[in-house]
Amino acid sequence: MFTLDNLFLLLTGLLAAYLCWYFWRRYTLHKALHNIYYLMGFAVLLVSGLLLIFLGLDILSSPYVLTVASLIPLGISMGVAEEYYPSWKKYFKWFAAVGFLAIAITSIGGMDTMKKIAVPVFHGVAGLVIFLGPFFAKNAPQGFYWVGIGGLLIGLGGIALAFISAGSQLLFFSPDFVMKILTPLLLLMTGAFTLGFTRKG
Repeated sequence: MFTLDNLFLLLTGLLAAYLCWYFWRRYTLHKALHNIYYLMGFAVLLVSGLLLIFLGLDILSSPYVLTVASLIPLGISMGVAEEYYPSWKKYFKWFAAVGFLAIAITSIGGMDTMKKIAVPVFHGVAGLVIFLGPFFAKNAPQGFYWVGIGGLLIGLGGIALAFISAGSQLLFFSPDFVMKILTPLLLLMTGAFTLGFTRKG
């Protein structure tokens, strides 16, 4: 049965597919590494959206899904750092690599106490880079702040999901509330990213 959630996920997937094509085309033209990081983030978003359509929102409880989905904020944040903050991009890459391993080990290994620390910390920092980075980036296209708005949305959604997967609740983000807003939140987030990344000036 095709639901409203599936409609939101389908539209999100179409935008993510467009951004994958957009960043691949940019990479083939300029060979800039940040385009690969962006591409990785949106490719994972595309695959995640398709899995949610065909397998349902219940797969969000899987530690493997949580681990792979962490590549969305980590990939996009590495792209922002690579493109606009060359002075600390190397250190952030190490941070992202450690974060991905920490999330993978604590999630798949069932280390719930450590997961409650690792997931919010690394998701939160990556979300802050995507949120604040575009507002302070030099020589960024006008309208790049939309990427920051997308970062705010991905940060809120990601941290809320992380708390729920760890058996806790963040503020008023109850499991039922998060499930209700998740798919429209993903669409709004991807729409904001599309506006921000494709602005030419």
